[in-house]
Amino acid sequence: MTAHIGVYPGTFDPITLGHMDIIRRGAMLADRLVIGVTTNISKSPMFSDDERIAMVRREVAALANPNITVVGFNSLLMDFADAQGAGIIIRGIRGVTDFEYEYQLTGMNRQLNDRVETVFLMADVALQPIASRLVKEIAFYGGDIHKFVTPAVQADVAARVDKIGRKDG
Repeated sequence: MTAHIGVYPGTFDPITLGHMDIIRRGAMLADRLVIGVTTNISKSPMFSDDERIAMVRREVAALANPNITVVGFNSLLMDFADAQGAGIIIRGIRGVTDFEYEYQLTGMNRQLNDRVETVFLMADVALQPIASRLVKEIAFYGGDIHKFVTPAVQADVAARVDKIGRKDG
C-alpha cells in the first residue's frame, strides 16, 4: 500500500482552535500530514515565520500524533506538495466566502499540478466564525480571545499586542 501524504497549508498567524480541528480531522485522511506554514504576501503577519512555525509545532505536539509534522515553506503550494510527496491538499472551509476563494485556488492549483487532489473539510459548526485575522483584531482592541485559541496561543498574542501596543477603542 502506498502511503498517502497530505499537506495542510496556511499562515497560522496565529493558529486557532479552528485550525487545530482541521489538523485533527485531516490527520485521519492521510498516513502522514504535513502542516505547511507559509507567508501570505497579501497579509502582514503578527508573528515571524520562525515564531509561527514554533507555535504550530508546540500546538501540534499536544496532539501526540507522530504522523503529523510541521514544515515551513516559501514557494508555490504545488511545488511544496511535490517536495513532500503529497497527493492531497487539505483545506478548511468556514462558509461560502471561503468556498469561493478555495474553488478558484483549487482550479489554479490543478492547472499547475493535476496529480494532487484538494480535499475540503467543513469547519466544526462551533468553530466556523474563527479567523486568525479576527482573533488578532479582537486582541489588538483588548478583547478576550480565549474561546478561539489555546491558552498558550492566547499568551503569545497578548505578549505581542503588549509589545506593539494596544489600540484604544
